[in-house]
Amino acid sequence: QVQLVESGGGLVQPGGSLRLSCAASGMISSLYTMHWYRQSPGNERELVATITRSGSTNYTDSVKGRFTISRDGVKNTVYLQMNSLKPEDTAVYYCKTRKLGVDYWGQGTQVTVSS
Repeated sequence: QVQLVESGGGLVQPGGSLRLSCAASGMISSLYTMHWYRQSPGNERELVATITRSGSTNYTDSVKGRFTISRDGVKNTVYLQMNSLKPEDTAVYYCKTRKLGVDYWGQGTQVTVSS
């Protein structure tokens, strides 16, 4: 059974950095497209970053140049490095993948950007 477990969230000041981790089990994450989403109160869940099986990456415009998605095949983990954080980045961040037509989500990790 696929499980995704996020970690690394927290409280950070504007301009600061955080690295989120998504540890996968029940699957080899490097063989699948992996996504990071986020959701803030009153807003729909938003796709933030994607990394494909081939390693191609894609980002929503608001985080381009500030966020980097990557993965470690040995650790079976996907990361989201977030730099130059802004208050509008405050949200719960989720890891997501799809295997055999089924979507799997992690439980989310809270990121709060505030002074």
